Amino acid sequence: MDTALFSEFESVSSKQWKQKIQFELKGADYNDTLIWNSPENIKVKPFYHQDDLQDILPVNTKATEFKICQNIFVYDLEKSIERALESISRGAESIRFSIEDETIDVAKLLEKLPLESVTIYFNLDFISIDFVSKIEAIAQKRNAKIYCNLDPIGQLAKEGNWFKTKEKDNFETLNSLSKKVSKSSIISIDGTLYQNAGANMVQQIAYSLAHANEYLNRISIINQPIVFQISVGTNYFFEIAKLRALRILFHLIAKEYNPNLECHLLVSPTKRNKTIYDYNVNMLRTTTECMSAIIGGADAIANLPYDALYHKDNEFGDRIARNQLLVLKNESYFDKVNNPADGTYYIESITNQLAEKALILFKDIEANGGFLKQLNEGIIKRKIQESADKEQELFDSGKEVLLGTNKYPNKDDKMKHDLELFPFVKVKPRKTLITPIIEKRLAEKMEQERLGTEQ
Repeated sequence: MDTALFSEFESVSSKQWKQKIQFELKGADYNDTLIWNSPENIKVKPFYHQDDLQDILPVNTKATEFKICQNIFVYDLEKSIERALESISRGAESIRFSIEDETIDVAKLLEKLPLESVTIYFNLDFISIDFVSKIEAIAQKRNAKIYCNLDPIGQLAKEGNWFKTKEKDNFETLNSLSKKVSKSSIISIDGTLYQNAGANMVQQIAYSLAHANEYLNRISIINQPIVFQISVGTNYFFEIAKLRALRILFHLIAKEYNPNLECHLLVSPTKRNKTIYDYNVNMLRTTTECMSAIIGGADAIANLPYDALYHKDNEFGDRIARNQLLVLKNESYFDKVNNPADGTYYIESITNQLAEKALILFKDIEANGGFLKQLNEGIIKRKIQESADKEQELFDSGKEVLLGTNKYPNKDDKMKHDLELFPFVKVKPRKTLITPIIEKRLAEKMEQERLGTEQ
């Protein structure tokens, strides 16, 4: 662009803009009228200026390279293979397999898949040297990109117990695997738990990084990227900034261990703001959330089907979710520009502020014994619960709106007989080492009351 075209115009400072706004307010208070405070205690201004780009932290995001990911729960092996092949033929570029049973024949599961061009993720409900060794052999033989997503700390946080292993502890198993595995990535951070449980964005970033730092301190060899599984909500610009801030701070911390270590962001829409009533609104929510993920620099995105809360996996829901990403990628041209948020005063400013606040919290966690210590002492759970309670209060009072649920509900909408899954917090009495962090949606209490009155 020829900047000489604008040389005859004088630049306007942020101070001049603010003075003009105050004049137009005709006596109303600028701060009370136009500035709002986010749950992260970030004051959001009515305008942003080049002056806000002082000391901006650089971040490299590659929107052109994000992959469309399909989630598949592996129960029936043949059906899972068929579903994976069908998903790939319909536009999926990566597959995330969730496996609970260690006896699943992983070689057969992957045999027919085009591993040379499709990225594979495994979310395993167990930790096994033999199972991961089989995956590594396949990755080596077929030059495949495979992420095993082992996260025993995430297992402890979510379930209250470690994985059961033959070795002395879970970290010993990971250290053994780190010496055997060179092609596949084995370490993952389940940051979705913190978001879905109600943590604010500063907490999500800081807890995910402190969580990762435990592995960096305890695992002797980490040469492959660490996968961060992250959830995003509908605060569009803040979510873009959150992912950017996470990447900035990871590189800042990781360079103290391995300057070449990368993070890999596998992003999904949150469950926290999803509803069973007026469920089609979920598609609008997930669309903007996927947009945030792309612009924020996600490496892969696994969309959440609009009916995932109350329906079992089904072809229609999966197809709609996948097509949302296909439209964004192939028709909305979201994959045409790298670093699309660079130079946007608002996003850059929010990125910086989130990064600064998250780094302060991260340092505080490390100064007080580290993430595992605070997790075991219940501090992490308590802090998340405090944030969740504040958000729940905003929802219950109507200040935080979920259309179709606490605003403009359709009273003729009936759901009692359409629930294939139980969409609320499940209570599983069991003996645990710590009290687990519980995921809970904002609309649960209101939905339960409404279901109870249905005829």
